[in-house]
Amino acid sequence: MPAIPDWRHVAGFPDDAASMSQARAFVTGYLVDHDLRNMVDDPQVVVSELATNALLHGGTGFLVLLFGFRGSVRMEVYDESVDVPVQVDTAELAVGRRGLSIVDTLSRDWGVATQATGGKAVRAEFDAEG
Repeated sequence: MPAIPDWRHVAGFPDDAASMSQARAFVTGYLVDHDLRNMVDDPQVVVSELATNALLHGGTGFLVLLFGFRGSVRMEVYDESVDVPVQVDTAELAVGRRGLSIVDTLSRDWGVATQATGGKAVRAEFDAEG
């Protein structure tokens, strides 16, 4: 049985470049509200990477879900694209295609799940201490 979150927040963002900064503000605002100010940096970067992927590769708007559990935070970014992102082995100085490598480095765990109704969800999990 999956764990029930202590709290959750959901926001939808349109297919627009301004959505990336709005998604960062959404994540930051709720982490601060839940006394998790000390962990804001990594989730901010991760939501930026996942939002960028949704906008550039998915070509759709996206949803961001933020869940708080005792000792952890899970973020999920949903978009309507059926294309599943793949982490590639990039050269240290590569300019692009490093997003999932960044997500892998900054999060405790991450993964991708396709949706029965179409689209996908990319999840990232973080250790949290208030």
